[in-house]
Amino acid sequence: MDLMTLAIIGIIAMVVLVILGMNLGVSMFLVGLVGYAIASGSFKTALYLFRTVPFTTASSYTMCVIPLFIIMGEFALQSGMSKGLYDTCERWFGKFPGGLSLATIVSCGGFGAICGSSSAAVATMGKLALPEMQRYKYDDGFSAATAAAGGTLSWLIPPSTGFILYGLTASVSVGRLFAAGIVPGVLLIVAYMVACAIVCKRNPSLAPRGESYPLKEKLASLKGLIPIIVLFGVVIGGMFSGFFSSTEAAACGAFFAIIYTLICRKLSFKVFIDRMNSVLKSTMMIFQIMMGAYVFGYFLTITRLPQNLAASIAGMDVNRFVIIGLMFVLYIIIGMFMDTLSAVLITIPIFYPIVMKLGFDPVWFGVIIVLVMVLGTISPPIGINLFIAAGLDKSISLASIYKASIPYVIALIAVTIIAIFVPQLSLWLPNLIYGAA
Repeated sequence: MDLMTLAIIGIIAMVVLVILGMNLGVSMFLVGLVGYAIASGSFKTALYLFRTVPFTTASSYTMCVIPLFIIMGEFALQSGMSKGLYDTCERWFGKFPGGLSLATIVSCGGFGAICGSSSAAVATMGKLALPEMQRYKYDDGFSAATAAAGGTLSWLIPPSTGFILYGLTASVSVGRLFAAGIVPGVLLIVAYMVACAIVCKRNPSLAPRGESYPLKEKLASLKGLIPIIVLFGVVIGGMFSGFFSSTEAAACGAFFAIIYTLICRKLSFKVFIDRMNSVLKSTMMIFQIMMGAYVFGYFLTITRLPQNLAASIAGMDVNRFVIIGLMFVLYIIIGMFMDTLSAVLITIPIFYPIVMKLGFDPVWFGVIIVLVMVLGTISPPIGINLFIAAGLDKSISLASIYKASIPYVIALIAVTIIAIFVPQLSLWLPNLIYGAA
């Protein structure tokens, strides 16, 4: 069988298995193993992958960064940092039109500094924000859509799980990726706030003004930011200064989060076990997908599908940004129907060689991937963040959340287009910190 045909059959088989309900990591591992055996003509060679890939993935020192950052996020959440963050933002933004929505967006941006999971951000900040917005008679669909959009910030504001997985898979510096996500992340916060303000200005009934607080109380609320600022400063500051590697920074962040939870008297033996169980489940899920993705990547490499596709596309007589535009659309579609982590790991072996062939910067491409993937999470009809937000209050109709999410989708598309055509938006800070690549 022609190797290119075999690769296409393998991709179709993997997608079919996932649709039929098979675990994504298992389906990639199985198809990759069988495909590699057929392509190499040696089942013994394929079994070598079966023996080595799981061990090398799980035992890799650089992979420690994943569970460590998950531990940091779990215990930061347990300690109540998110509550202090939201209370502070509410006091500073609440009196403006749509003030509680603005507070939710800023809080989600701050929460992204301690948790790299978009889903966790929606669930956590939504639980804090929705009751407050309902108390002030905010439109339910608009409130839920705001929480869903704010959750996307956790994938841009470091430490981001998306950047970690992209960096490990594409062999790109995680530190550079973290630095690259900061400016686009701040820009996205501003874009969401502008979209929110415009909507609330046009239709004040969606989000009435909240309570106005005296300056003394506003200043006093700032103490709620101290734990997050310290945690962010230790992790990101230590990494950017070169004092820590990304793995060491994650370990320090996890240690600080556990100690702070203990100081706050919110850490019992049962809580510790529950949180570590959650960490174990999340880590095993990510590692399982990565093991499968690595085997599937070996299969695609031996068929030379990525290399041939890259050469064919690079040889097309079109502007290279046209190719990026096509990827942009494809990633949005993929993001609507598939978990973002899975989609990134599946597509990187195929698209990364194409991007390198076209002469783009790998750090810049990492930022673009994250932006377009999170766009899929808030884009109807499937956007996973919209479903999570709807699940926070069963009385809120999904249709109302879809409608209310449109301004945020437009804002995210605008930021993504700017990031595509202004690469320095992503590259300026990592080049400043680490030097030009």
